[in-house]
Parts: sequence; structure tokens; C-alpha cells
Amino acid sequence: MSKKTNLPQRGRGIYLLPNLFTIGALFAGFYAIVAALKGRYEDAAIAIFIAMLMDSLDGRVARLTHTETPFGAELDSLSDMVAFGVAPALVIYSWALINLGKFGWLAAFVFTAAVALRLARFNTQVSKSKRYFQGIPCTPAAGVVAGIVWAGKDLVPLNQFSCIIIACMIVLVGALMVSNVRFRSFKDFDFREHVPFVVILSTVLILVCIALNPPFVLFAVFTIYALSGPIATIWELRKRKQLRQVLKKKISQHD
Repeated sequence: MSKKTNLPQRGRGIYLLPNLFTIGALFAGFYAIVAALKGRYEDAAIAIFIAMLMDSLDGRVARLTHTETPFGAELDSLSDMVAFGVAPALVIYSWALINLGKFGWLAAFVFTAAVALRLARFNTQVSKSKRYFQGIPCTPAAGVVAGIVWAGKDLVPLNQFSCIIIACMIVLVGALMVSNVRFRSFKDFDFREHVPFVVILSTVLILVCIALNPPFVLFAVFTIYALSGPIATIWELRKRKQLRQVLKKKISQHD
């Protein structure tokens, strides 16, 4: 008969390093809201991009240090909801959509609700492909919103027409998050392997462009990514239609 030990059971700890990046993203998202309430929209947009950087690091740090935990995954989702769901919607509402009254805050709510639905689907769905996301992730979606604010702050005159266009863009981005449109995840890229020289050159050129004009370039990059999914889907459907027409023609010729 084995004796019971009286040693105290050690509780399961929480890894500090990856969760620090997650909390950093949460802090940046909260700061974006505070900055927007004070009318500092450029600072608010920059804070959202900083939150995106922090969010991209927490998972990679957890995988590299083998400190992935269910707690970290749940904390990451909650942080994403604030930093990429609530913060971008409130920032763009305070900057432009407030001029549209009820339609403005409803458009902002559609974006926030889409982020919540996107995160819930992602957390409960078993991914069949690592190469693609189903629907645009909330991080680049928030990048589009923050880019609109940062690039448009000094360039876009806020009148009834421009505010309606901005509201429609926000709703469309929200719709892309909950859609079945596929977006490249780039998770299949192994940065430890050898890459062509042109990839290094392209990366340097992108960094130089961002340094020259961060608001416009970041907005352009995330907007192109947001458009890449629908464009690729339309291209794929067109190819399938052409293939069906070719097959139908061959079958009719044989008959």
C-alpha cells in the first residue's frame, strides 16, 4: 500500500514572456481608444499598428520558447477583441463616422461584431489548410481601418459623401471577416530556409517605402491584402468556368 505524500501540489504557472506581448497589444489597443477620445487620431492609428506588431510576436515567441498554453490562447483572443475589434471601430467613429449619426455608429458596430464572430469561428474551427484563412483575419482588417484614419486624417475632407464612403468600406471589411473568401496565411513560408535574392530585395524596398510614407504605404499594403482574397476567388471561379466550358465542348465534339 503506497503512502500518500504530504508535499504541497505546485500550481500550474503562467508563462510571462509571450503573455507580456499579448498584454502589450491590449495596452496599445486601449491607448488607441484614449487617444481617439482626445482627438489625437494619428497617435490612435499608430497605437493600433503597434498592437498588430505585438500580436504578431506573442504567438511566435510562445512557439519558439515552447510556452504555448490554453491560457495564452484565451488571453490572445480577448486582447484581439479589444485591440482589433473595439479600438479601430471607436477610433474611426470618433474621427469620421460620428458625422453620420445613427448610421455611423451602426457601421462601427458591424465591424466590431464581425471581429467577435471571426474570432469565435477561428477558435472553434479546425483549420483544414495552413496556407489559407477563411475570411480576412481581424489583424489586417484593423490595419485597413487604422490606415484609413492615418492616411486620410490630413488628406480626406470629412463631408457627408466621404463619411458615407468610409462607412461602406468599414462594413465591407467586416463582411470579408465573416465570409468564406480565402486569404493567404503565409504560414507555409519557412524563413529558416534559403530564399531567392529577389525576396530580400523586395523586403528592403518595402521597408524603404514604409519609411518614406508610413500612413499611405501601410494603408496600401493592407488594402491590397484585403482585395487579394476576392480577386483570387473571382479568378478561380473564372478558371473553373472556362474549364467546364472546355470539357463541355469536348464532350459535345465526341458525341
